[in-house]
Amino acid sequence: MIQPLPLRVVPPVPETAILPQNLEAEAALLGALMIDNRLVEDVMLKLRPEHFHEALHGRIYEKIVALADRNMVATPVTLKPLFDADPAMADVGGTGYLARLTEQSGALIAAKDFAQQIYDLALLREMIRVGREMAAGAFDTGADVSPLKQIEDAELALYKVAEQGEVAGAVKTFAQATREAVEMADRAMKSGGHLSGYTTGLDALNAKIGGLHKSDLVILAGRPAMGKTALATNIAFACAQRAQRDAADGIDEGKRSGAGVAFFSLEMSSDQLATRVLAEQSDVNSESLRMGKISQDEFNRLARAAGALSELPFYIDDTPALSIAALRTRARRLKRQRGVGVIVVDYLQLLQGSAKTSENRVQEISEITRGLKTLAKELQVPVLALSQLSRAVENREDKRPQLADLRESGTIEQDADIVLFVYREEYYHALKQPDIEDGEKHAKWKERAEKLHGLAEVIVAKQRHGSTGTVPLTFHKSTTKFADRADDAFLPERYE
Repeated sequence: MIQPLPLRVVPPVPETAILPQNLEAEAALLGALMIDNRLVEDVMLKLRPEHFHEALHGRIYEKIVALADRNMVATPVTLKPLFDADPAMADVGGTGYLARLTEQSGALIAAKDFAQQIYDLALLREMIRVGREMAAGAFDTGADVSPLKQIEDAELALYKVAEQGEVAGAVKTFAQATREAVEMADRAMKSGGHLSGYTTGLDALNAKIGGLHKSDLVILAGRPAMGKTALATNIAFACAQRAQRDAADGIDEGKRSGAGVAFFSLEMSSDQLATRVLAEQSDVNSESLRMGKISQDEFNRLARAAGALSELPFYIDDTPALSIAALRTRARRLKRQRGVGVIVVDYLQLLQGSAKTSENRVQEISEITRGLKTLAKELQVPVLALSQLSRAVENREDKRPQLADLRESGTIEQDADIVLFVYREEYYHALKQPDIEDGEKHAKWKERAEKLHGLAEVIVAKQRHGSTGTVPLTFHKSTTKFADRADDAFLPERYE
């Protein structure tokens, strides 16, 4: 009989236990700040009023920062009127407590150390609070409880604890900023003069937008059947493949033109997405592949492609109805565990906002786009988000999309660094096919259809880094693959 392993018993934290704190350090820091107001600038970026364990100390700190922000002197004298009616101040003997705080002049030397310790102890207290909530939630076994949702909430809560006070890290000297700009220019020069970000796999598109840049939110939009998911998949695959090749060539991670990709597919399942990629790479008709109508030779090509792609840094999350908060949590996890450098979302209208904004769709989309832009800046990765277009396109003679066609367009257009539209005139021309009995009209339609066959455009409607314009591409419908369009000057002559 197999004996169960003994459980390791962890003693619970008693509710009456003294939380991590140092009231003496709090008092000493407040005294130092009132003696020398210049110290406020050194601590205010990281330290907030809620980091103080003693609530009165937090309020005193808040008023000191407020006075300093208005270029006013913060001393026991100027602070006194602000606390005359504070009950907690009366409990410590009245506003004379402010003067007593300044008696430790030696605290001036160690003010930054006191601030750091107050901050660290606040983090420990917050971790204890989160841990207690996690434990309490885990004991709840109600029917409407989702353990996976609890895990996501716990990860988000812990991440918020970790990111508290890290705003100072966002400040860079001009020397640091220029160094990064020069490195970006160097990468673009070495790539042939057009690729400063991660590759899209399409030379013409790289030449127009410079690739996918860190911290950018790129919106890729189009009407149904235009191929926006296919283009996003092509870009994601090319980027992941380039990362794999750069790693094999021993190129430093910071200088690679590719990156691992996290693909959040809210519309298609992971196997459907994988089928598209395999069809593209093995040159097998995707529809025939789905229906099993392929030859042995095509199957062999498919198997070889699957083997070659097995180690690709391409990660698919096909969880439906993700909230923007859950997506950010999962993206952070993939960044930390897998080192992904590009995030793709297909598509943003399928994401959910918070419960507060769910009743107002425009506000919900605003929250989602702001969340995606924040995620791009926070993780320092490009986020490529697909978006639907409104039906207004169908009511115009010229079907080329415009910025106003973005559904709930105001915030999408505002938050995006780059807006791309996929357009294939071939699709709309096919809908206008005349009756074959109308010989002349049908002949003209057919001639035009032959000219449009496979032609596609990516319209750069907005770009913070450069100009707008149109990038001509070729679309292979059978394999859902976009490719650079051959220059007419290099096509062979046709002989009748």
